[in-house]
Amino acid sequence: MRTACAVPAQSQNPNDSTTQSTKGPNIPRGVLTKITGFGSNPTNVENFVYVPTKLRSKPALLAAIHYCTGTADAYYSGTQYKQLADQYGFIVLYPDAPDSGGCWDVHSNETLTHNAGGDSLGIANGLRYLIAQYGVDTSKVFATGTSSGAMMTNVLAGAYPDLIRAGAAFAGVPYGCFAGPSTWNNDCSTGQLIKTAQQWGDQARSGYPGYKGRRPKMQLWHGSVDTGLHTQNFYEEIKQWTNVFGVSQTPTATTQNWPLLNWTRTDYGPNVQAILASGVGHDIPVQATQVIQWMGLDK
Repeated sequence: MRTACAVPAQSQNPNDSTTQSTKGPNIPRGVLTKITGFGSNPTNVENFVYVPTKLRSKPALLAAIHYCTGTADAYYSGTQYKQLADQYGFIVLYPDAPDSGGCWDVHSNETLTHNAGGDSLGIANGLRYLIAQYGVDTSKVFATGTSSGAMMTNVLAGAYPDLIRAGAAFAGVPYGCFAGPSTWNNDCSTGQLIKTAQQWGDQARSGYPGYKGRRPKMQLWHGSVDTGLHTQNFYEEIKQWTNVFGVSQTPTATTQNWPLLNWTRTDYGPNVQAILASGVGHDIPVQATQVIQWMGLDK
């Protein structure tokens, strides 16, 4: 059942090479590179980084998180973030899940809680390491992912709002939707876990107890006929993040055919944006250009 989270990479490049380094400034540029020694990593997440040849001063940083059955290399090869990093001079972190099926821990109390452990801490510490090594602009640290990676994007937004400034989730579920002892939650995946906006918002806020600071803005993408992670989860995500920002679930703007024909974008003020792809299933294609534009990575 967990393989429902799998989304195939759009392309593979057998000539992409991977090397290893432990020191940020010594990481080769223009190649996907494994980093080590980045801090507490209780579940042994592997982190890979792409540093473009032409890196901006005080660069931005994006975590690009793969789907179930995927790998860091597959997401590197199958999305356009590398090419956009080359164009705009930002760094991309590609985490690799330690789970044998390539899925992320988005269910345990540890991963759902700030600095408590789980896969989310390994990713967060990878980001913190790169921030320190490269003088990253901390106002420009972002996360995006597909399916299980979209779920982790929501987890990071809830548990690490001090670290992440924005998230873009493709075919995900709300923060905490998979919470519980099992790695798979059938009620959530089938769209049967329905809560009020207040309940979802409270759950997101529980990720970092006592935190009163700013929250990451969220961009939510979903196919209208997704049966891998049912489309109802899209609407539950909207409930969650509009509540976190204290705004209405009634859109402030609606844009048809954006960015593709029969896709509809709804905005809920400046901090929540949702895009429903009509007729698209779980394999919703990543719209990397629109993601980085919304995050401001192109500026």
